[in-house]
Amino acid sequence: MKIAVFGTGAVGGYFGGRLAQSGEEVIFIARGKHLQAMKDNGLKIDSINGDFIVQPVQATDNPEEVGIVDMVLVGVKAWQVSDAAVAMKPMVGPQTFVLPLQNGVEAPSQLVAVLGQEHVLGGLCGLISYIAEPGHVCHAGADPFIRFGELDNRPSDRVEWLRKAFELTLGITVNIPSDIHVAMWQKFVLISAWSGMGAITRAPIGIFRSQPGTRQMLERAIFEIYDVARACDIDLPEDVVVKTMKFLDALPLEGTASMQRDIMDGKPSELEAQNGAVVRLGQEVGVETPVNNFIYNSLLPMEMRAQGQIIF
Repeated sequence: MKIAVFGTGAVGGYFGGRLAQSGEEVIFIARGKHLQAMKDNGLKIDSINGDFIVQPVQATDNPEEVGIVDMVLVGVKAWQVSDAAVAMKPMVGPQTFVLPLQNGVEAPSQLVAVLGQEHVLGGLCGLISYIAEPGHVCHAGADPFIRFGELDNRPSDRVEWLRKAFELTLGITVNIPSDIHVAMWQKFVLISAWSGMGAITRAPIGIFRSQPGTRQMLERAIFEIYDVARACDIDLPEDVVVKTMKFLDALPLEGTASMQRDIMDGKPSELEAQNGAVVRLGQEVGVETPVNNFIYNSLLPMEMRAQGQIIF
């Protein structure tokens, strides 16, 4: 099978690199210094599950050079998905399917709007990774997992093929949820509350989960996302709030979320796709989200500055 990784960052680089390591034909879409370093020295992956280098590496910044592929793994940030969908069109043929791995729950619908529902799966993943330098991805923590499925949750040959492909990789656990939308929202509950509270407090999770006031805000943010999910007809289990808090309480004291780090570094972030999405979706279904609304609007000026929309 021929696989394109659109967005060879910390997520796309790791999962695409593992597929290439296992023998799949993988073409990496990247740009700038990251692309040049990959062409010169290969894609280097440092991992707690074993270091490796993809070399020689197939990499380009031009999807038209790639041609039609069997699968596109979408590794861009959440705010880049719509533009990425347009850019990947030259690689999408009648049988091509597309797997988004973004934080949030809106990426599949954004891809469907451009490419058509028949081409899109739902997906999510988890790992702690970052780009150490151009051409070099570091997997620093957590055992990586990937979960995906058809948007209507039916069994399919392509999902089964992809499951087998990931099962042959090293350092990845693969699972097909019975309901991909529930699985995506379960992660959304976790990552949006963690990211938002981390960005507001500018503190690691060990700090804001232990202070009574911010812990109460964290729990309230989680309850709000749960209420929005249920109103959107997502059958989240009733214990998702308790399990989410238990998971957050078990994280290392110094833990920070990627959206939090981006905002603190003055970079564009996934604010719109996380707490912003909670607010928007809540308005659509008539669910009030005061904590997430506070988080979103408090962080919005910094996000607008990072996006170059305002100057201060």
